[in-house]
Amino acid sequence: MRERAGITWLAPVRVSFLADLHSSRRRVYAGGAVGQSVHAATLIRQRSIVFDSALLSNPAELRRIVTHELFHFAWVRLGNPLRREWGALLDAECRRAAVGELGWSAEKRKRELTAADRRRRSRAWREYACESFCDTAAWVFAGARPHAEATLAPRHSHRRLEWFASLIATRGVTI
Repeated sequence: MRERAGITWLAPVRVSFLADLHSSRRRVYAGGAVGQSVHAATLIRQRSIVFDSALLSNPAELRRIVTHELFHFAWVRLGNPLRREWGALLDAECRRAAVGELGWSAEKRKRELTAADRRRRSRAWREYACESFCDTAAWVFAGARPHAEATLAPRHSHRRLEWFASLIATRGVTI
C-alpha cells in the first residue's frame, strides 16, 4: 500500500490499450464493430483499465482520461455516507438549475435524468453521480484547466473543487 498526496493505492491496476475502443451493454470491444465509441473502460473487480490507443498521441487528454478512470476505483471505496454527500452537492446544483458538467460522461447521463430519478436515487442517478465524481476528479487532479467538456459554471465547479480539497485533507482517497 502506497500513499501520495492523500491518495492511497491498494494494489496495482492493470492497464492495456486497444484500437478503436467501443462499449455496449457493459462490455468492451476493439475494432469499432459494436456499440458506442469510448476513450476507456474500467473493470473494477479485475483492477484493470482498457484505453483507446488513439489517446497515446494526446498526452494531456490521456492524463485526464487516466485520472477519470482511476477515480472509479476511489468511488467504490468511498462509502455510502460520502457518496450521499456528493449526491447532495449534485442535488443542490440541480435545484439551482445548473447546466453543464466537467466531462462528457457525466454530461450525457445528466441530460438523461428525470426528476423521478433524482427523487428516488435511481440507478440512472447513481451512475450520473459516479461519472460526475470521476469527471470532477479528472478536472481537479489533471490540472483544473479549461477543456471543451468542462461546461459547468465556475461557481459550481468551485464548490466541487472545495469538496475534493476537503475530502483529501480530512479523509484521503483510496484507489
